[in-house]
Amino acid sequence: MIVKNLKFFLQNVHKSSLIVNTILETLVHFNIILIQEPPWSEIQKIPSTSNCEGEPLIGSNHHPNWISFARIPSDEKDFPRVIVYVNIHLSSLCFLLCKDIINHRDISLISFFNNNVCYHIMNVYSDSSHTALKYLKDTEANINNVILMTGDFNIRDSLWDLSFSFHSSISDDLIIIVDYFNLVLSTPTNLCPTRYSDTAGESNSVINLMFLQYGSLELNQHSILSNSRLSSDHAPLSIDIPILEEIIQTSKFTLALKSEQEFTFIDDIISNFKSIDTSNIEDINKLERVVNHLGTIIDQAWTKNAKKSKISKYSKQWWTEECSQSLNNYRASRSLENWKKFKNVVRDSKRSFFDEKIQEIANKRCSLWELINWIRR
Repeated sequence: MIVKNLKFFLQNVHKSSLIVNTILETLVHFNIILIQEPPWSEIQKIPSTSNCEGEPLIGSNHHPNWISFARIPSDEKDFPRVIVYVNIHLSSLCFLLCKDIINHRDISLISFFNNNVCYHIMNVYSDSSHTALKYLKDTEANINNVILMTGDFNIRDSLWDLSFSFHSSISDDLIIIVDYFNLVLSTPTNLCPTRYSDTAGESNSVINLMFLQYGSLELNQHSILSNSRLSSDHAPLSIDIPILEEIIQTSKFTLALKSEQEFTFIDDIISNFKSIDTSNIEDINKLERVVNHLGTIIDQAWTKNAKKSKISKYSKQWWTEECSQSLNNYRASRSLENWKKFKNVVRDSKRSFFDEKIQEIANKRCSLWELINWIRR
């Protein structure tokens, strides 16, 4: 696969694990997902020498097809409020969370390499006290080649919200910060709110912003996906940013262990090996021809029997067609009743999948450690 653009999706999910799960399962056509206010809670119990019930493993959503980048909290009050997911197909671009440059719960600075040049992406959540902006203003970080700075900035200002007639001094700080990184505000292709209020008398607003490199062709080309926010009060944003062409391997040929194709592959090789005349190998040239013939036989048998498969850690997913249909029903109606139905379908699908996996391991008479290894994967 040739990659010429990086497709970005970002959203404040308001700590909803279900929204993050849905994003990771369905938005496979995006390359990078930037989340603000991710869920951060107990995932499972892990074996402990001091607690017979196990110690809680705390974290956010994980998915085999996505590499997650989040700062490790120092205590229970230091949970990160931003997280970045990178499609596993892009692992060759060497994405990295740059904690040595910016180490803050509300800011993720991600680096990657394209044509041997290092670029940076910044995911920001700025709370009502504007903690992240104050940190960036006071931190003299020397960061080159920032191609994108985006997130939930919690600032209403007439500069980007036409329905708001006032200017905030905090906006001046934000403009100074982005200017330092050689960035400029991008205007969306569709002017609409990014946050939708459920409070009576409170208007919708534009507080999710995107800043791109000054002079880039992608300026003013990002979109607000107001119909894709699910149960969050924030609409997602998306943009495609071109990069220098990269060839990414996304598939490979394999033979499943003990499959019919594997047995046929072996039989083909054996039968063809038997037909080779090895009685007249008198010099090194004839030996070389026989060896090359053996290699050709193996190559032909492999091409005939191997199956092409996508490079993925995913072996079997819990997401079902019923999940997709239920999600589509909610998107069409946006009713609370259909959202609850969607949650129940996802819960039942997960439960069924994991019960089946546990039963499969039990039927194979595997040890408890086999089950623990599967959970950790």
